[in-house]
Amino acid sequence: MVKQMDLKFLISKLILKLQIPSIRNSRIDKTARVCSASNVVDVKMGRYSYIGNCCTAVNVEIGNFCSIGDHCIIGGASHPIEWVSTSPVFHSGRNILKKNFSAHSYKTSKRTVIGNDVWIGDCCLIRSGVIIGDGAVVGMGSVLTKDVEPYAIVAGNPARELRKRFDKDTIEALIKSRWWNRSDDDLKRMSVDIEDPCSFLAAGGDNHEDRAY
Repeated sequence: MVKQMDLKFLISKLILKLQIPSIRNSRIDKTARVCSASNVVDVKMGRYSYIGNCCTAVNVEIGNFCSIGDHCIIGGASHPIEWVSTSPVFHSGRNILKKNFSAHSYKTSKRTVIGNDVWIGDCCLIRSGVIIGDGAVVGMGSVLTKDVEPYAIVAGNPARELRKRFDKDTIEALIKSRWWNRSDDDLKRMSVDIEDPCSFLAAGGDNHEDRAY
């Protein structure tokens, strides 16, 4: 019985893996990953970041070392609520209905910006145009409609700030360090102290040269 359950689990995992992600007009760093069945359009994603399974991300900029859980929807199109109709058939551009009665100008999507080292839990909904600061955490199932400050922990519907991850001085030092831009060799050396922000910064994380790799 146990073997049968293990076999079913492996088959289900294989089926998920076979649902390759759909990626269009995007720049994904070679160290980053987009997982199975996710739809990614007009996305820029930095080093060692990943998007989980069954996500949608449209017109999004994602920094380095970000972790995005499964079943998240980030960005996407908006509709003109001030017009007589919200339907896309009344403004310019292609739409799913393949019909345009008029071609009024309308920007359907705002750029969503996710900083570095951001963790977004499973099943989050993030409105287009939102800016999430470095080091922030968005709790599972949150509906995010407003910007999030660096190193803030937010959750809920609508999402609200619960607390900061660290004290003010530590947050400022981490942001100043820009450790997420350091080389792999530097991070290998510095990660010995990754559990203690103060020791990490003392070991070299406080070097705030803005390096490019």
